[in-house]
Amino acid sequence: MAFLRAISRWLLRVVLLLLVIFVGLVVLWAFAPPVSTLMLARWVTWRPVERVWTPLERIAPALPLAVIASEDGRFCRHWGVDWGALREVIDTAGEDGPSRGASTISMQSAKNLFLWSSRSALRKGLEIPAALVIDRAWGKRRVMEVYLNIAEWGEGVFGAEAAAQRYFRKSAAQLSPKEAALLAAALPNPVRRDSAHPGARQSRLASLIQRRAAATPGLADCLKTGD
Repeated sequence: MAFLRAISRWLLRVVLLLLVIFVGLVVLWAFAPPVSTLMLARWVTWRPVERVWTPLERIAPALPLAVIASEDGRFCRHWGVDWGALREVIDTAGEDGPSRGASTISMQSAKNLFLWSSRSALRKGLEIPAALVIDRAWGKRRVMEVYLNIAEWGEGVFGAEAAAQRYFRKSAAQLSPKEAALLAAALPNPVRRDSAHPGARQSRLASLIQRRAAATPGLADCLKTGD
């Protein structure tokens, strides 16, 4: 019993320490440019990282609009988690688990900042409360700004500015709606999808994203008002 109590106290201390670190990072990264766990992993293993932190106002509005249209159509209407989409995925899951995800932009940001990339019930269980916290603590503009600066867009390429320079030889502020849609279409598999030389599937998906973004009024209104 004494051994179990000691283990319990140790686990409690670890959990409290991790909670303190999480809160500290949420506060720090509300203002400072954050780094993702993928970026940290590359630095630790001496692999290069391309990233130029760029404020949201210096990124073409077409890019966040295309990302919302592609990744999270209810971004401006939920508080970090799209509970309706999550329930739908759970309800339609087969014996092998869900056939698709329901991650919001806030959830993807939380995963990239605080957690690991491999799928697991534990990671998802941590991802949801973390997404709720950053969505309310930072607001929509900051969540989108962080996401567009930590998203991976190729081997060692992170963030909108590095991606725009790599694939289109221009700044993120100069991206056209078509180029923004091509970048958004690459996000599900950024290492294998080249936005400068898209395959037929990526091109079709980009065209769909561009049409959806243009045809859905108010899709990114929360970015104009700062949530």
